[in-house]
Amino acid sequence: MLVIVGVLVVVGSVFGGFVLAGGHLVALYQPVELLMIAGAAIGAFLLGNTHKAQKATLKALPKILQGPKYTKAMYMDLMSLLYELLVKVRKEGMMSIEDDVDQPGESPVFANYPSILANHEVVEFITDYLRLMVSGNLNAFELENLMDNEIETHHHEGEIPVHCITKLGDSMPAFGIVAAVMGVIHTMASVGLPPSELGILVAQALVGTFLGILLGYGFVGPCAAVLEQKLNDSTKMLQCIRVTLLASINGYTPALAVEFGRKVLYTTERPSFTELDEHVRQPRTK
Repeated sequence: MLVIVGVLVVVGSVFGGFVLAGGHLVALYQPVELLMIAGAAIGAFLLGNTHKAQKATLKALPKILQGPKYTKAMYMDLMSLLYELLVKVRKEGMMSIEDDVDQPGESPVFANYPSILANHEVVEFITDYLRLMVSGNLNAFELENLMDNEIETHHHEGEIPVHCITKLGDSMPAFGIVAAVMGVIHTMASVGLPPSELGILVAQALVGTFLGILLGYGFVGPCAAVLEQKLNDSTKMLQCIRVTLLASINGYTPALAVEFGRKVLYTTERPSFTELDEHVRQPRTK
């Protein structure tokens, strides 16, 4: 919703201001200029990125219009899930969660948290490291190093579409200048025309610069920023799991382990200590 509102504000401010200043919107309708800018941008995107990067970027584009995924409620469910699993381990031993880890889709513990179960990436991260904890072959230092490497890989992989779209947005003003220069060349080649017609050609050429700057800084650049923020949110979820599990390995109780996880959250989504404590301890229907 905020993305759509932002687009409307940009369009309304720019084109509305143009109309209020006495301009005519018809003068801005230059499909040839738009064709040159958009075509050059698409060509540069295909030329400057591997198939892997192109595929990742196209896959990431729908996320721009999606609402916030990692909300306070989801973080509280995550920490409640981890608390429940760690309490089970503390009471019944590490092997008690083996079935939950191997088949989370059939686990009564995971079933209590459908928002977490629906996130394949988060479930896989939890179960992979719980499985390693069950095996008992890794110490806390080795597990921490492995988690850090995986989170770093996840973040770098998520940055691929962000970088692609950012570079594309940065190039749009330049492509607008290219379109404008082409228009100026056309104008100079038509220098024998009457001044009124030459003025129209110059105006058409300048629309190229206008469109390039507007598309680059008004639309493409902000879209890259939205994807980057969503990537940071997904990485924060993994960091919360990392800190909680490591605290448990180091001997802290489940209540303290989830408190460690709570402290790494952004303040906008972080519940209070009392709020989280009440949430994780409340009984859930199996």
